[in-house]
Amino acid sequence: MPEQDTAAHRRTPAQEVAGFLRDRQEQIAQRWADAALFRTVFTHSRDEAVEAGRAVVDALAAVATADAVEDAESGGFHVVRDQLARTAASRARAGSSITDISREVDALRPPVTELFLAEFPDAPAEHVRECTTTLTVLMGTLRLVVLETALSEGEEVIHRQRLQLLEVATPVIKLWEGIVAVPLIGTLDSARSQVVMETLLDSIVEQHARFAILDITGVPTVDSLVAQHLMKTVAAARLMGAECIVSGIRPAIAQTIVHLGIDLSSVLTRASLEDALAYALRQQGADIVAREGAGSEYR
Repeated sequence: MPEQDTAAHRRTPAQEVAGFLRDRQEQIAQRWADAALFRTVFTHSRDEAVEAGRAVVDALAAVATADAVEDAESGGFHVVRDQLARTAASRARAGSSITDISREVDALRPPVTELFLAEFPDAPAEHVRECTTTLTVLMGTLRLVVLETALSEGEEVIHRQRLQLLEVATPVIKLWEGIVAVPLIGTLDSARSQVVMETLLDSIVEQHARFAILDITGVPTVDSLVAQHLMKTVAAARLMGAECIVSGIRPAIAQTIVHLGIDLSSVLTRASLEDALAYALRQQGADIVAREGAGSEYR
């Protein structure tokens, strides 16, 4: 054993950790396969969890060999980002919080530390302490890499959910053959206006619509930016071969538009969705007759 001790002293703590990870790759992977981070993702086969664990251990060994245990951008961590970080991302999509994922990553360290301490029972205490510190730093950097990826995935999930909510909040309704309408409710911003345009244009193509109605009765305010988005949507609809009608311009909004000096002269407008629908139907050759006693007759 003196020769081994002498060799150990000649190696740096990072090299010692790298050699340990390579020698005990299988044992570590087997222990990690039962950890929550792996077990809850690789539910079909334990072998998949073990294989994922091997890949991560091998990547950590490469990082330690390069003496980059504190560098989250180290090349070896690319494998971790593709493997273990993807596992964490799956946990994030399943609803696990960052705190949960952090706790699960932290749980990977004790099994590795136990194996390491058992590997060198007679080594000098100072050397063991230095190596253990290096291993702890390496696992801490691993935790940082995983959490960064989980946070990024969480942001992407929130972005996708926001887009889905915008789509749900912007339904396109088929009112009649060749006539579709988008009843807008709430505040319009750039992101939602873009969704409105895309959704409406897709419906024009799908429904072979000749008329598209944008009803803004439920829009509380209209500023110059919203007006520009409406005009762009109208222009895009015309390019698709449909005539776009804006309805529901309330008196307060009309005053605001005039005050802002916004020119909507090129936009066909109607006071209400009913008026817009009547106009579109008449343009298609339909006669609309009100029920007796229900109001005027449309011709």
